[in-house]
Amino acid sequence: MKKVVLLIAFIFSFSLLAQETGEDNWGSWHMYFGTNRISEKLSIHSEAQARYYEQLSNFNQLLLRTGLNYHINPNAIATFGYAYIITDGTFDEFPGDRDSKEHRIFQQFILKNKVGKFGFEHRYRLEQRFLDFGEQTDTQHRARYRLQVTLPLTKIFFLNFYDEVFLNLQNEIFGQNRLYGALGFNVTKNLSVQAGYLKNHFPSAHFDRLQIALFYNPDLRKKGD
Repeated sequence: MKKVVLLIAFIFSFSLLAQETGEDNWGSWHMYFGTNRISEKLSIHSEAQARYYEQLSNFNQLLLRTGLNYHINPNAIATFGYAYIITDGTFDEFPGDRDSKEHRIFQQFILKNKVGKFGFEHRYRLEQRFLDFGEQTDTQHRARYRLQVTLPLTKIFFLNFYDEVFLNLQNEIFGQNRLYGALGFNVTKNLSVQAGYLKNHFPSAHFDRLQIALFYNPDLRKKGD
C-alpha cells in the first residue's frame, strides 16, 4: 500500500509539473528589426525581442541581435552576426531562480524571388551557441531554415507567412518548428508594422504566441556624395 501511495503521489506531482510549462497560456513577442544601409554593398542588422509566457507578463526571454550584411545583389544577402540572449526557462517564478545567458554567433544566407504577386524568401542560418546556466555551461550548434511568403493586398496592407524548422547538430535532431501568419501595414517606405500569430512546436511542448513587430530600414548613406 505504501508503494501504491508513493506511485500515485509521483504521478500526481509529475502531472502538475507538466501543466506548468505555460502551454495553456497565450504568450506574446514584441519585436524590432532593422536593416541599416551604410554603403552599396553593406548594411547593419539590428534586432531586439522581448518574449513573455503571458500577455506582457511573466518574462520568458530577451534577445538582442546584430550583424553585418553583404548585399551580393538585390536578391541575395550574406550575414555574419552575434546575439545575446537572457532566458527564464520556467513558466513559474521560483525564489532565487536564475536566468540562463547565451552568447551566439551566426552565419546566414538569404535568397529572394517572386512568383506573380508572391514574394518568397529563403533564409539559411547556422548558429554556434555558448550557454551559461549558472552552475554549468554548454556549447551547442544548430541549423535553421525559414521559408517566408509575402503577398501585397494594397500599396499599404500585406500578408506575411513563414515556416521555420530548427535542427540540432548534436543529440536529438529536431529542435523546434515555428509557423507564423500576420497582417502587415506599410507606414512609410522604410517603416512597417506586423501583427500576427505564431505556433511554436517543441518536441515536448506547443506554444501559442501573439506577435507585434516593427520593421525600420533607414538608408544611412550620405546623399549627394
